[in-house]
Amino acid sequence: MISMIGIDHSKAPVDIRALFSFTKKNAGEAMERVKEQEGVLGCVILSTCNRMELWISTAQDDERDLYQQLCELKGIKEESFRSYFTQRQEEEAVEHLFYLTSGLKSQILGEDQILTQVKDALTLAREHYTTDNVLEVLFRMAVTAGKKIKTNVAFSRGNPSVIHQAIQFLEKEDYTVRTKTCMVIGNGEMGKMAAQTLREAGADVTVTVRQYRSGVVNIPVGCKRINYGDRMEYLPKCDLVVSATASPNFTLREELFADITLEKPLILIDLAVPRDIEPKLGEHAEITLYDMDSFRLKETPKELEESLAQAGAIVREQMAEFENWYSGKDLFPRIDEIKAEAVKDLNLRIHKIMRALPLSTQEQQELLECIDTAAGKVVNKMIFGLRDSLEQQAFAECVAGLEKVYEE
Repeated sequence: MISMIGIDHSKAPVDIRALFSFTKKNAGEAMERVKEQEGVLGCVILSTCNRMELWISTAQDDERDLYQQLCELKGIKEESFRSYFTQRQEEEAVEHLFYLTSGLKSQILGEDQILTQVKDALTLAREHYTTDNVLEVLFRMAVTAGKKIKTNVAFSRGNPSVIHQAIQFLEKEDYTVRTKTCMVIGNGEMGKMAAQTLREAGADVTVTVRQYRSGVVNIPVGCKRINYGDRMEYLPKCDLVVSATASPNFTLREELFADITLEKPLILIDLAVPRDIEPKLGEHAEITLYDMDSFRLKETPKELEESLAQAGAIVREQMAEFENWYSGKDLFPRIDEIKAEAVKDLNLRIHKIMRALPLSTQEQQELLECIDTAAGKVVNKMIFGLRDSLEQQAFAECVAGLEKVYEE
């Protein structure tokens, strides 16, 4: 059984999402704790700036409270947060993941960062040995759908991201970043994208780098660097500052502004979850503060409708392929037994021929292993070829018939 619980930008503000977010290290530890529980076969945690999702696979119907599970993992006792979560099972959960990985549920429709994030979540689960066959195939097929959409569907806004949307938002407010002095705090994936996007838009961009890393960290071409500790000294020169770090603490706090004077309006953009910038700074007359939720689209642009229809068709096709696999997964152990019996049968039939060959015992054993592997692949090809061409019930009857062939 496939189950998931999630919180995202559509129902929860950034501060609530931050309570349930996981770092890479914490996600690994949490997945191991969940996997150790009785009845849990697999676990994957997806945690991004816009969402957090806990996925589990169980052998049978499972009624466990995933919200309570999350609260135990995070040390949270507040029941009122439950209303921000959505829980899904089986077909509904599968559909959600396919549409999500394809960028069709993102804050910025069509963005492909989520594709990388889902791949990374699966990779992390593999590294901690918490995935199982069901979640492995589900996530892998969802990623395949996302890749097909990325390759075959031309979303009209190119490669959108939150920083692209932020720049477009500012342009609608008659503010252009061209020629503006900008600072990006953070040089991770989000920070580099922000710096590169601002630079391509014509801004003068400086990126902060932690001093102990300054000799080995690359920054986007055309950008300058300063030590993170010098950010407040440089800040009064800036028109716009973006902060996008994984720090659990504020990178910009109100008390840090006590010793500096702002001589021109300053725009602060906080792209981190948890927040990087203390919200009180938005109350200053000379400061305009935006966070992750400030650039949400209120409706789907008309120019995206055709692309969304094409993407939806790809998603439905890939979902059908997964559902076909999932509906027949209970037959796989039986198919493996048939394959093993067929290989054993072949070995018995060629045993006399093998002994007559002018080969050493080791060479005979190596040849036999190669034959076994080839035979197994041929049996798989035939059986799964039948599965792809027959209705589910007819295929199950074929498997039962093959089993009778080797009944003693």
